[in-house]
Amino acid sequence: MKDPGEGDALVGRAAVRELPLSQKAIKVLGNVCFSAFVLFVLVFTVVAITYQPPDPWFDSPKAIISKSLAATLPNATFRTDDSVLRTGEDLAPSPSPKNATASPDASDNSTDTSDIAPTSSDPADNASTPDDTDNVSTPDPADNASTPDAADNATSALVPTLPPPSTDCKSDAPINCSDPRALAAIRRFNARVFRRSIIFLNYEKSVPGSVTGECDASWRFRNRREKSWRRYRDYRRFHLAIADNCSYVVVSAGKFHSGSNAAPKPLPSPRRSSSPAPPTQIPDAEINDTIPTLGSESDFRKGKYLYYTRGGDYCKGMNQYLWSFLCGLGEAQFLNRTFVLDLNICLPATYNPSGRNDESKDFRYYFDFEHLKESASVVEESEFLRDWRRWEKASGQKRGAKITVRKVPTYKVTPMQLQKDKSAIIWRQFEGAEPENYWYRVCEGSAAKSIQRPWHSIWKSKRLMNIVSQIAGRMDWDYDAVHVIRGEKARNKQLWPNLDTDTSPEALAQKLTKMIREWRNLYVATNEPFYNYFDKLRSHYKVHLLDDYKDLWGSRSEWYNETMSLNNGRPVEFDGYMRVAVDTEVLYRAKNRVETFNNLTRDCKDGINTC
Repeated sequence: MKDPGEGDALVGRAAVRELPLSQKAIKVLGNVCFSAFVLFVLVFTVVAITYQPPDPWFDSPKAIISKSLAATLPNATFRTDDSVLRTGEDLAPSPSPKNATASPDASDNSTDTSDIAPTSSDPADNASTPDDTDNVSTPDPADNASTPDAADNATSALVPTLPPPSTDCKSDAPINCSDPRALAAIRRFNARVFRRSIIFLNYEKSVPGSVTGECDASWRFRNRREKSWRRYRDYRRFHLAIADNCSYVVVSAGKFHSGSNAAPKPLPSPRRSSSPAPPTQIPDAEINDTIPTLGSESDFRKGKYLYYTRGGDYCKGMNQYLWSFLCGLGEAQFLNRTFVLDLNICLPATYNPSGRNDESKDFRYYFDFEHLKESASVVEESEFLRDWRRWEKASGQKRGAKITVRKVPTYKVTPMQLQKDKSAIIWRQFEGAEPENYWYRVCEGSAAKSIQRPWHSIWKSKRLMNIVSQIAGRMDWDYDAVHVIRGEKARNKQLWPNLDTDTSPEALAQKLTKMIREWRNLYVATNEPFYNYFDKLRSHYKVHLLDDYKDLWGSRSEWYNETMSLNNGRPVEFDGYMRVAVDTEVLYRAKNRVETFNNLTRDCKDGINTC
């Protein structure tokens, strides 16, 4: 007789053998899926910790412009578009909210939708243009000026509290420009007319104009669409009258820089026997282009320096110059050293009417040397070499007195390898063949993670920005702008098949009338060399081109005299790179802006299939 327990075991094994095949497959598939899920979680965790996604939402503005400039073609030579020029002030962060005061007219800064033109959706195109809501500002510490809302509230902070006007007055009484009420009326007028465009910082006492009833006033201001804290000056002539309540009112106002009696006093230039004296100069007191000195010989020896000799970047494009220069400046900051700066710049032939490279240019023509000195440790090359030779001569045969120098012949020696070097001077030499002798090669590879290019140290020259302010001021800060790119791109039908047709005079007139209200001031920023190319637009707009303002860099201009003083008394040409800088900044200050790509043409910015 069989054991009952043994029978049950046989029945169980038979049941296992009789499980359906589908259940077995589901069980195996479940185990595989669970294993795959666990593996995916582990891989995702590792990637999330170690990998930084190339998402532009996670990039700072500095990263965006760095990527746009880092795009290179074969032979590591930059060929990027130079029709729009950006520097560090375009990337400056907005003022800190804790120190800012919202402007009460912020809601007024949006113009009618009928006037608003579409702008480029390219983040690189819009990286440097402040939003219309960027009217939250902090006071300028140098002036102890009031916040922007005070300027917009009809001088609540800039205008002193005045006693109530007397009722015993005559409407035909002479205007007293020294009366505080005259300046108060001018302030109220400016705050009402220019509140959307500029921030008034401080006023000077008004003075009589050329005839009775006219007063000239001068003030300092900052542009709302400029993120840097640079200040500019304007002086205008106002025609005043006495109202029924005995207060002063502005009847009419002159144009930009019309109040000559309130202008800064000119300084006569010294007469030279060999040439006639140039026109009198009204200097900008806020520009300090003096070359810093190293002090005593002992101070020189205590310093640590990073010295770059000229490499293959010399006479290359200006985008490549900036990219390489900021690499050297970034390495100097990484090594905690003073960077030796060569003020001589070779401007490439593409920016010169002569079609030849020009090696006589000065860094200070294009960039703000004063801001660079304040934001980074730099020393001018000739001053550095002179002090170096002076120290070597003075030390003579003194034992241990010589300056220690480490020569670095190749870019392959990384900044990390030099971090612990104790030499007084690290001398990078770029004597190889191109592209091995480009400065920016120092910041490639593993060094790219350690070297941060200090974009905030490079601003456009204050002298060029003064021209920008004068152009915008002559249009009373009330204008729209269109950026028309033509030149080589319009001639290259293979990469830009529609650009030439889409930017023809007929096409421009047809498209712009749908984007910008007619008879507005329209500034055209362009690389089109023919002045009359935009004549068809004059039937619809008050057209302004850069060449309409040649007097701002002519022989009797402030810019002409100041640059000539930097060039040892020789005139300086207003070259193509300066034109690009001024065109760009006037474009960015427009109330509404129309871009070539995405607005005027179907072509892609960088050629076919790059949109």
